[in-house]
Amino acid sequence: MPAIQLTGIHKRYFRSHALRGIDVSIDKGKIVGLLGPNGAGKSTLLKICAGLVSPTSGKAQVLGQDISTATKGMTAYIPDIDTFYSWMTVRQAIAFENSMFEDLVLTDAMDLVRELRLDPDNKISSLSRGQRGRLKLVLAMSRHAELVLMDEPLSGIDPPSRTAILETIADRYRAGEQTIIISTHEVLESEKLFEDVIFLSEGRTVLSGEADRLRAERGKSLNEIFREVC
Repeated sequence: MPAIQLTGIHKRYFRSHALRGIDVSIDKGKIVGLLGPNGAGKSTLLKICAGLVSPTSGKAQVLGQDISTATKGMTAYIPDIDTFYSWMTVRQAIAFENSMFEDLVLTDAMDLVRELRLDPDNKISSLSRGQRGRLKLVLAMSRHAELVLMDEPLSGIDPPSRTAILETIADRYRAGEQTIIISTHEVLESEKLFEDVIFLSEGRTVLSGEADRLRAERGKSLNEIFREVC
């Protein structure tokens, strides 16, 4: 049973086509790169998988089920925009997330806060963009979610925070048990994480497969393949 199965997925916003017939099967227990330039449809695809947007047509399943409240409870989603209440502290943001998702482990969250050098008593309004990116990661990776969806987690983030985020994903990922989908156009730094990759361009899948196989077949890095196909 795949972690995600998308069949004939189209998504239209008025006259604009965000996705144009996506057929994707993503295996469980892997870190997968969803790669494409801005406007390729990556965010829309993740929102469909997270149950936040419905496709115009096609069938979408997550963890063997049609997307529903039940699948939302098994999915951790990191959006590309901030959704925090600015008046909360880091500690309050964690407690708020815990009130919505019972699978969040508070001890794991506080361990991650220390590892990522966040002050639990700092207000969200005082955090830099990089620190807010680290906090998003705390909220996602301290949950025991079977599926984690990360939308552009490195975009606009300072280099030290990028390094910290990538290292934390690698260290905290439960290999074989958890599936992580990372959408990004920042391929150079993140490609070492990916076991499988899906390249999107203009709402279509232009290439997909095992990362190592694609590197071997083309004699190029994922970043070089990205520049070629997208």
